[in-house]
Amino acid sequence: MTTPVPYKITDVWTEQTLPAAIRNAHSTKAGTWGLLRVLEGAVQLVWEDGSGSETVTPDRPGVIRPQAPHHVEITGPARMQVEFYRERPPA
Repeated sequence: MTTPVPYKITDVWTEQTLPAAIRNAHSTKAGTWGLLRVLEGAVQLVWEDGSGSETVTPDRPGVIRPQAPHHVEITGPARMQVEFYRERPPA
């Protein structure tokens, strides 16, 4: 089995440059998986369905299911980016 490869990777964002669209509720398209990678610091990946949140760190990326509404909350200095996949990414 081959390891999934991202078809798109965002720019690196900081706590100051993270777009408002990412800070507010949004979701990926049908069939698109996201992988939130924090390069430095930590952020909260919050699920809009009320199932809670998870802390995303350099050692613990956040897997985002297709069409799962979510947003990112900044808890301090951080650098992050999102990778997009057509199948579940390696986490």
